[in-house]
Amino acid sequence: MTAATFVRTYLVVAGCMALACCPIHAQEDGGASYTRNEELLESIFIPYMPHAPFSLKLSTEWSKPMPNGGTFTTANQRPIMRDSVGRIYQERWALAPKDSPVASYMTWIQIADPIKHTLYECSARQHVCELLTLRDTTALRLRPERMTSGPLPNGTGEHAHKDLGVEFFAGLLVRHYRDTTKLNPGTMGNDLAMVTTRDYRFSEALGLNLSSVLDTPALGRQMFTVTEVTTTEPDPHYFLPPEGWRVVDHRAAEPAAE
Repeated sequence: MTAATFVRTYLVVAGCMALACCPIHAQEDGGASYTRNEELLESIFIPYMPHAPFSLKLSTEWSKPMPNGGTFTTANQRPIMRDSVGRIYQERWALAPKDSPVASYMTWIQIADPIKHTLYECSARQHVCELLTLRDTTALRLRPERMTSGPLPNGTGEHAHKDLGVEFFAGLLVRHYRDTTKLNPGTMGNDLAMVTTRDYRFSEALGLNLSSVLDTPALGRQMFTVTEVTTTEPDPHYFLPPEGWRVVDHRAAEPAAE
């Protein structure tokens, strides 16, 4: 895989497809792509990977630059689980101003089953679960070891990929990587060179990043950190709609897959 291919794949896939089951209404919480006002918030990619169960808490912080030189930081924490067949449970929580009286709150529960190809989108406000067909690419995996360094197409800049070695993070063995992308002036409306870095710690055993820090000139710093993780099988009840919540099955009305 070339540097250019990976940059497109990782930044687009990890942001937009990484948790592709995430609809527009769930994107205020740091779960996947966040495109309101043309902004993009990229979370960690959770693959539908069998035989690698876990339960974790993911901490998100987004620090955006202010015109006066300061920063505005929002944050949340949310649980994510995956069982041995690859089913994924995750909660969506609203980002709230860090260290303020404004509290974060749960907005959605998402339950994805790659075996039955079902996706539950459950509104915490309405206590209603919409049942949809899961159409994600269940074979998709992150492969940071395949990345290379080199120039970007058409002389637009360059990409550097660094393997910083093996270490332990959150009690698990990870490999530490750093990717730096430099865009030349005039590439994206920038009058000076624009540098974006992503520093991340990848767990081969779980197939995901246990930490990811993205620094961009336009959007500031986005930090995703696994603060607690266990590799035991989650309780099966998490992969069913919450008890007492209404289920609305939309699958019959969905267009056929091409």
